[in-house]
Parts: sequence; C-alpha cells; structure tokens
Amino acid sequence: MYLLSFCIVAVSDGMENVMVYKLKVAGIERDLTLCPISDELNIAAFVLFGDVELTVKCAEALYERAPEHDVMITAESKGIPLIHEMCRLSGRNRYVLARKSVKLYMKDVVACETKSITTGAVQTLYIDGDDAEYLKGKRVLIVDDVISTGGSLRSLENLVLQSGGEIVGKMAILAEGDAIKRSDIICLAPLPLFDKNGKEI
Repeated sequence: MYLLSFCIVAVSDGMENVMVYKLKVAGIERDLTLCPISDELNIAAFVLFGDVELTVKCAEALYERAPEHDVMITAESKGIPLIHEMCRLSGRNRYVLARKSVKLYMKDVVACETKSITTGAVQTLYIDGDDAEYLKGKRVLIVDDVISTGGSLRSLENLVLQSGGEIVGKMAILAEGDAIKRSDIICLAPLPLFDKNGKEI
C-alpha cells in the first residue's frame, strides 16, 4: 500500500516561480522542487542528504518490509544515508557500497556500466574485490532512494551476480515513472514524472 499524497504548487522565490511537488511518505511531508532534465521533462528532486528525520522514517518503513537477507548494497551516493540507517536497524555492521570511481584502496574491482536519468550520462559502478568476496554466497538486498529507469538497479544486480551473491530483494523509497509499474520492486510510494509545465505525465 502506497503512503503518498501530493499536489503541484508554484512558489515565488522573489525572481521566478518554482514548481513544487508536495510529497508525503512514511508519515513525513516534504516539498520537492521540480527540476528540468530536458526541454519537455521535469523530475521531482528527492534528497535525503541532511534530512535526518526523513531518512530515519523512510529507513524504518522500508526495513519493516525487507525480506530476509545477509547483506545490503547500494550505489553511490544518494542511497548512502538510507542504507546506513537500514543496516543499523538490522543490527549488522557492514553494507556494500558501489562507487562511481575506483578509489586507491580498491583492489581487484568488479565493474558494471549504468545510465542515470539524473545525469543522462553513462557511468560505471565499481565494488572492491573484498566486497565482492563478501557478497559471495550471501543473500543480498539491493537498496536505493529512488528507482526510475532502472539503470543503476541493473548495474547493482550485475555486480551482485558477478560476485556470486543471491539477490533476495530490491527496495527503494520511491519508484519513479515507468518503475511504478514494476512488480519486482518493494517501495514506499510512487513518484510521477512531469511535463515542462509541471503537469503529471
């Protein structure tokens, strides 16, 4: 059952009107600014960074619905506060983070390409060889803040499978656009896309 209510309003910031999507998820209300990603398409900016209350409430609501698992994985970077809180709730002390670039500490990396709706560019996700070994033979829960085109999700799935892990669930706070119709994702609420005038598509 989705926990969502919304409306589109125009807010004056002194210079121009900003279109805002009013979101309610996990009992929390937030105004999400609509941001253009093309001449014809806007997305609502959902940001956990810096919002402790939203992060904690969403993590609690998601974790209540999480299937049995041994370890969680997410992609850098917006899923980090969410997976951190969910891992804390699980009582475990480790999760796996797929990075957008290879860091000096990373050895024997496993890599997979992805394309994000927010950047529009092809990116590569990487996990350290030690993390890949840690995933081997384990039940893995994939976690993200928003699933939209599914590009990052596919890359995370590939990283888990390449590492010998078993995917037992895919979770996000919000499913955006076409991802709303997917039955293989556990999410708290849908998030529509918007045309250039802020009208829901």
